[in-house]
Amino acid sequence: MAIEWNPSRGATLGVEWEVQLIDGETKMLRQDASKLLDALPVSDDTGEHPRIRHELMQSTLELVTGICSTVSEAKDDLAATIIELQRMSAEHGILLACAGTHPVSDWRDAAMAPIQRYAELVEQMQWLARRIQTFGVHVHVGIKDGRKAIPIVNALSAYLPHFLAITASSPFWCGYDTGLASSRSVTFGSLPTAGPPHRLADWKQFEDYMDTLLRAGTIRSIKEVWWDIRPHPDFGTVEIRMSDGVPTLREVGMVAALSQCLVQLFDSQLDRGYTLPSPSSWVVRDNKWRATRFGLDAIVITDEAGATAPLRDELFELLAQLEPVASRLGCQDELSVVSEVLEHGASYERQRAVYARTGDLTSVVDALVTEFADDRFCTYGDGGHGRK
Repeated sequence: MAIEWNPSRGATLGVEWEVQLIDGETKMLRQDASKLLDALPVSDDTGEHPRIRHELMQSTLELVTGICSTVSEAKDDLAATIIELQRMSAEHGILLACAGTHPVSDWRDAAMAPIQRYAELVEQMQWLARRIQTFGVHVHVGIKDGRKAIPIVNALSAYLPHFLAITASSPFWCGYDTGLASSRSVTFGSLPTAGPPHRLADWKQFEDYMDTLLRAGTIRSIKEVWWDIRPHPDFGTVEIRMSDGVPTLREVGMVAALSQCLVQLFDSQLDRGYTLPSPSSWVVRDNKWRATRFGLDAIVITDEAGATAPLRDELFELLAQLEPVASRLGCQDELSVVSEVLEHGASYERQRAVYARTGDLTSVVDALVTEFADDRFCTYGDGGHGRK
């Protein structure tokens, strides 16, 4: 089975941000995505809004950018969409927020979006799909040569814990503290074709594997392979899907900058004849779990012999390594937000700090709404890592 790669014009960017619809009075999720979409203008060509789309649940709208060259361009694109959506949502008494999960709302109260492929997904997956009232950030980074896609995906798999820890924002699920930094990664990762990417040798092996899944009836399209990092041949991109939904546009820019810098680094290393790292599947799975559980406080595995290091230290070293790449791409400011997250806390830490101070999960929702609206971190306590 030949899968054609549609070449990108370099390290272009596309960002998808899944946003929560919050009732202005109850602060619970509102299942009104269709109502908002019906009130928004649509394109004459597609009959859809060019930047705002349905997701699986009616509590979610997905904001998407066009094809962007820089992180700042992608942020400006999203900012314009947010202004439009905020104006319309306010007329319906709806607030906007984002985190990997809503701290209180129960997935059993969710309504599915009226999209045929979502109905088919729920019919196939049943409870696994019905639970996915979760929210994420996806970043597409373009590459010209599809033969580079699998080596880059393999190399990026070493950074699953980095992406997850700095964005982990789903400590609460259905009104209680899960003890995890990211309950979303467990909920979404339970789908049969989700989770870390399979370790494959090259594009031919990827084509053969997709062909096997199609012939076996496991999938009907390669778009149903929801790996944490996956090649997207139609767009000519590598898509990083690991991140929880984050509350601020600044954090979205951070994820986009880290994604673009890493893909560009690996792309250029391949051009220079380097062999990219390809960690063992057990290391990738174990490190993902460590970040899922402990977030930024994870101790991650750094080699095949089982050596470990604090993830915070690894993130500081990664920032130093990527500084020249970020300078060339013009995203130094956006990448530096990683340092601010390390200082003030990732969203899961900030949410727990609010709850420790107030004892009220509605206050956590209020903080998420404020962070989204003001594009700033709400920090409490000692100003450290969001801890009391």
